[in-house]
Amino acid sequence: MPDTMSSTVSVPGTVGPLPADHPQVRQGKVGVLLVNLGTPDGTDYWSMRRYLSEFLSDPRVIEVPQPIWQLILQGPILTFRPSKSGRAYKKIWTDEGSPLLVYTKRQADKLRERIGSDKLFVDFAMNYGNPSIASKIERLKDEGCDRICVVPLYPQYSAATTASVCDRTFKVLGKMRWQPAVRTAAAFHDQPAYIEALSNSIQQHLASLEFTPDKVLMSYHGVPKAYLDKGDPYHCHCHKTTRLVAERLGWEDGFAMTTFQSRFGPTEWLKPYTDKTLEALPEQGAKKVVVVSPAFISDCLETLEELAMEGRDEFMEAGGEAYSVVPCLNDSNGAIDVIEDIVRREAAGWIA
Repeated sequence: MPDTMSSTVSVPGTVGPLPADHPQVRQGKVGVLLVNLGTPDGTDYWSMRRYLSEFLSDPRVIEVPQPIWQLILQGPILTFRPSKSGRAYKKIWTDEGSPLLVYTKRQADKLRERIGSDKLFVDFAMNYGNPSIASKIERLKDEGCDRICVVPLYPQYSAATTASVCDRTFKVLGKMRWQPAVRTAAAFHDQPAYIEALSNSIQQHLASLEFTPDKVLMSYHGVPKAYLDKGDPYHCHCHKTTRLVAERLGWEDGFAMTTFQSRFGPTEWLKPYTDKTLEALPEQGAKKVVVVSPAFISDCLETLEELAMEGRDEFMEAGGEAYSVVPCLNDSNGAIDVIEDIVRREAAGWIA
């Protein structure tokens, strides 16, 4: 009988040595995967079409029976919308690519500098587009991560965002023979670290302005009202974030308004709408406005183009006098503080 013990190797986390002909095993490490919404690979028609098709085909985003919806989506919508969206993306595109991709990568890089080690890997993915969740989970597994903490970078929970990341994460696991253990981070809309970082960012921006705003709009990405009626907590999470920031900064009641942007389609969405509010405020005497985007931890199309450009035009054309948008936390120290706080809490017991 051959002496297999003389040609074996030990593997961390296993009992005893492995035979020399055993498949390579890498394990015993922890992965952290930051996940944001997603972005097209470019601003051209086909890049936009691929991205929009993936995004708008998600049943968590559009809760319409897929056979009916796909006829509409793959027909008129994806015939015309990619060109329109591409023009909007061109206004904000950088030499490094989409701002959302750039900032998410920087967040992962800076978090890795803080807490990364040969036993703790930090990476990032996009829910739609590239780099995909599937590719990064496979990469972390190949690196030896048998435990992965997935962090959806959405402060307020919604089925259309946070739940979609979880769905797509577990879909990847469903195809794996040896699955890593996975934890998914909870929403952080009311976590002290997030409220503190967001409040400090707003306070610093207000101090830099040459005007004092009459109102601050806390503008959140909208969802159809039907989602609220079905039990989605997003609406409540948004209002709680606004309330906690207002309390932290000592604002009077009514100074901060919660509004919702980025409507899509003919159905009713959460109100009040940001664009309609901006058009109405000057007539109500609020001619100096600052807009904040608490639902986005990184600047993206909705903040840089929809709010900073379109929103400004709508407000000024309605009689506004001064308008400013607070940058998202992006890759600031405050942003990394928030993400580190989430990771240390959600991965407790896995990391020191």
